[in-house]
Amino acid sequence: MATTHLLYLHGFRSSPLSTKARLVQQRMAQQHPHVTLWCPQLPPSPRQAMDEVMRGIASWPRAQMAVMGSSLGGYYATWIAEQTDCRAVLLNPAVHAARDLATQVGVHPSWHEPQETFEFKAGYVDELRELAVPAITRPERYYALIAQGDEVLDWREMSAHYPGAPGRILEGSDHAISEFALYLDEVLGFLDLAP
Repeated sequence: MATTHLLYLHGFRSSPLSTKARLVQQRMAQQHPHVTLWCPQLPPSPRQAMDEVMRGIASWPRAQMAVMGSSLGGYYATWIAEQTDCRAVLLNPAVHAARDLATQVGVHPSWHEPQETFEFKAGYVDELRELAVPAITRPERYYALIAQGDEVLDWREMSAHYPGAPGRILEGSDHAISEFALYLDEVLGFLDLAP
């Protein structure tokens, strides 16, 4: 069944203004104008973020929705896919977010709006732990785009977390997947988007 609703989730310190998010937004507007695309600005609290997202997609048809997430957004996307049984595209997904972000407690500037700051509280690490997916079910509904050159996350951990899932492991590249535009057709093709 074709995807009619797509959720895009950005990573830690990121926003809907990220290069990857903007590429997806542009392509959807050009080639899939009838697909509902939602790319929310996520609050720092993981629990609040997922509460807001689940409320936002409550009326979406589960069989025709999909989620795409980058980094921390990929961690969230995995949790959402397991909750809703929808398809998911993961872009350098965080798989041990509580462990990795435990060192980030404090105040941070937003990546795309440096004048804006947010606080990542110690309690948010526990909230991340609550959203952990120890093992995915139905790997065929996941597509993982993973860069061996990711300077933030270990590509081996990412790859091991999605056994049997289709996708691509890039030699080199980086955490941002700077050449994402080259793989956009492949990524969106997996989602079987409605025209």
